[in-house]
Amino acid sequence: MKQKSIILTGGGTAGHVSLNQAIIPTFLSEGYDVHYIGSHDGIEKELITNSFPNVPYHSISSGKLRRYFSMKNFTDPFKVLAGVGQAFKVIRKVKPSIIFSKGGFVSVPVVIAAKLANVPVVVHESDVTPGLANRIALPFASHVFTIFEDTLKYLPEDKATCTGSIVRNQLFEGNKSRGLQLCGFEENKKVLLVMGGSLGSIVLNDALRSNLPELLTKFNIIHLCGKGNVDTSLDSLKGYKQFDYVTTELPDLLYVADLIVSRAGSNSIFEFLALRKPMLLIPLSASKSRGDQILNASIFENQGFAVTLEEEQLSKNSFMKSVETLVRRESIIIDAMEKAESPKTPEEMVMLITQYQKEM
Repeated sequence: MKQKSIILTGGGTAGHVSLNQAIIPTFLSEGYDVHYIGSHDGIEKELITNSFPNVPYHSISSGKLRRYFSMKNFTDPFKVLAGVGQAFKVIRKVKPSIIFSKGGFVSVPVVIAAKLANVPVVVHESDVTPGLANRIALPFASHVFTIFEDTLKYLPEDKATCTGSIVRNQLFEGNKSRGLQLCGFEENKKVLLVMGGSLGSIVLNDALRSNLPELLTKFNIIHLCGKGNVDTSLDSLKGYKQFDYVTTELPDLLYVADLIVSRAGSNSIFEFLALRKPMLLIPLSASKSRGDQILNASIFENQGFAVTLEEEQLSKNSFMKSVETLVRRESIIIDAMEKAESPKTPEEMVMLITQYQKEM
């Protein structure tokens, strides 16, 4: 019997890769020949090649999907067309029984090429409203899975299913002792973890750092500040540990954390929920995004899982007051989290995906 193959795609941010990272080990354990298609220099290349060096990574050309005027809007369609051709060659060579797309602009040429090659495509949408890449992919997809029930009203009824969240197994393998060793924390204080997404957030970094003297009297602080955003002048502060970006260390750091301040990307907030970590969410503003994080944060606040602070209201004082609110509500939030539905396992997600594969 011929070995079955699968191609996964998705990139641009860590959120468009994390689910793929979660399910790749299951596909490998079930004997699939796993391949990944991503961009030449996106974050997905680093994440996949570092985590799975034996999974072939195929780089293709991809244009950025912009909602604003740019001269590159006239040239990027040609990059997408080139990417379609490159992806088509990979698909013809690998002969996958199915392609799984997590979204992001690099996925668009892959999904189009899959349709041309007559290979079924399953798409996953993490946010409440479908992103632009997934909206383009929709006509070419066999099925779309969503995390939020509310997302289904934006999708065709006959090709969309809500699965709930899917959390990678590695997340539950964190170790508090390793995390404390990574940070060098000694004092027995609560640990506050602040992160601004895979690319970092200048406004979150500034809000945190402006409050460090007061915060450090109450917390040890882990700060995932984004590449290029480490402030070496703060390295000597006791109880404050900066990382520009982490990969394999993240589960250990999450296990150390008592409270989390974060953007509101859906993959991250569902991971915090699974680990029962009370969170202060500061979603990307509507002026900087399509507003998906605002919706994500609102749903989590309404369900009692989070405190939220709008970016437009973010200041030194509002940041501190919101952290204090999070501390006061910590036990109430944990109680609400304990009643939440358990996430799907990667094994369950793989079963859902493979029901759409082409018989070889």
